Amino acid sequence: MESVSLPALFSRGLQDASNAFNQSAFEESTQDLIRSSLTDLKSLSSRVLGLSLFSPNETLEDISTRDLLYLLVPYALSEVQGRVGAARNDERIISLNRSQKYLFTFISHLENYEIIPESERALHTQDPAKIKDPASRRDLKIKQYQREKDLRGRIETVRKRRGQLPVEGATESDFQLINSLLPNKADDEEEEEDTESDDILRETILLLLRLCYAQAHSQLLNLSQELDLLQNAPRMPPPPPPSRPEDDRRGKERAAEGDMWKLDAPRGVDGRGPLLDPDGKPLRPFTILPSGSSDRARLAAQVFGPGHRLPTMSIDEYLQIEQERGNILTGGGPASESTLTSSEQLTLDSEMDGTTDGAEKEEMKRLKDENWARFTDENPKGAGNTMNRG
Repeated sequence: MESVSLPALFSRGLQDASNAFNQSAFEESTQDLIRSSLTDLKSLSSRVLGLSLFSPNETLEDISTRDLLYLLVPYALSEVQGRVGAARNDERIISLNRSQKYLFTFISHLENYEIIPESERALHTQDPAKIKDPASRRDLKIKQYQREKDLRGRIETVRKRRGQLPVEGATESDFQLINSLLPNKADDEEEEEDTESDDILRETILLLLRLCYAQAHSQLLNLSQELDLLQNAPRMPPPPPPSRPEDDRRGKERAAEGDMWKLDAPRGVDGRGPLLDPDGKPLRPFTILPSGSSDRARLAAQVFGPGHRLPTMSIDEYLQIEQERGNILTGGGPASESTLTSSEQLTLDSEMDGTTDGAEKEEMKRLKDENWARFTDENPKGAGNTMNRG
């Protein structure tokens, strides 16, 4: 691994990551690419640390243009780590914590070298979720998006001067963008004589670092939200232990015995077919009795014994008596909607002018109205409200 140069190692890890991000994360081939990319990027990170390319005692001007691009190694590690497959919640939590650690390292390096302008730091460190006012929250998101879009436009403009724009119509990922800025042998020979191209390359890398800084803060918010969901999610029960052959045999015996005593057994308890249909309705009469013949004989002997009380009337006779006593309510339901009430019938009968019955009904309606008017005068509205007086 040491024989591979830093640019070649970085390029190989970025290429595997770019290929993996264009495929489904659930495919085994995708996970192979992600593992390969992580291996190369972690090895690169160790070599960068061992060579002491970045020191807290240095300033941005002390870092060469070639080394400046390796500040993006923690950012690339975080992006690839976030795509690692996890079968359980605890595995996913560990992976997310590693991604957060890489992002914090990346952000810390950029802020220590003062690569990010103060206005951009203030803009991207704000959390839109903590702003209660919807208009202000929307304003912040728009400003953050416009800043990222502006940085991308400036990067493309500078790259155009270097002749490194992607093919028209093709979608270029951030991994491919970083990879395109890595030096190769042709660049080394050219840049020894041309300092202008070095200035253009340095400007492009600084713009790219600012763009990834903005995206790193957005990614941190997403990671925090996912971690909260996973940590508060109910724990999954542990998988059952592998079964042994004797356990399988006993389980089948118990299942067969249970099916024999089910009411909906395939052949029924008496062998004459099922007792219930698929909806649970009885298909034929049945009686649930103890399995022992002695118990059956004892229960049969108690039927119509000396203490047994026979019914003295049928159900229809009982209902007839209750109806005569007035204990059964009648009427109501849809049929009563078209039936007139007593007040409506009285009003209708009182309008039969010229008949004796109409005159009597009119007098009855007048007395009823007078009694109701007297009652409302003596009992104002709310007079009976003794429990909840306003």
